[in-house]
Amino acid sequence: MALTNINISIDSELKDKAQLVFEPLGLDLSAAISMLLKKAIHQKGMPIMGYSVLSPVSEKKDRRSAFGCLKGLISVPDDFNEPLDDFKEYMQ
Repeated sequence: MALTNINISIDSELKDKAQLVFEPLGLDLSAAISMLLKKAIHQKGMPIMGYSVLSPVSEKKDRRSAFGCLKGLISVPDDFNEPLDDFKEYMQ
């Protein structure tokens, strides 16, 4: 696989905080960004990280979610309220 260089501009404080988060995981920013891009390609969209790692830069954050931020990501099957096959013998 051939490597290529890219140049991005980000807030220096954001860069420093990100480095502190990824360093305990053994990742540099290049590896972390590569992982993000691979996950986005795999999911064909912006990946949502399902976990977080507590680190020295952890801060209290506003935990309120933006209304509708998960729209289209969660679905309920049409037969959700139908009895499960495993319990049919108890329902007769």
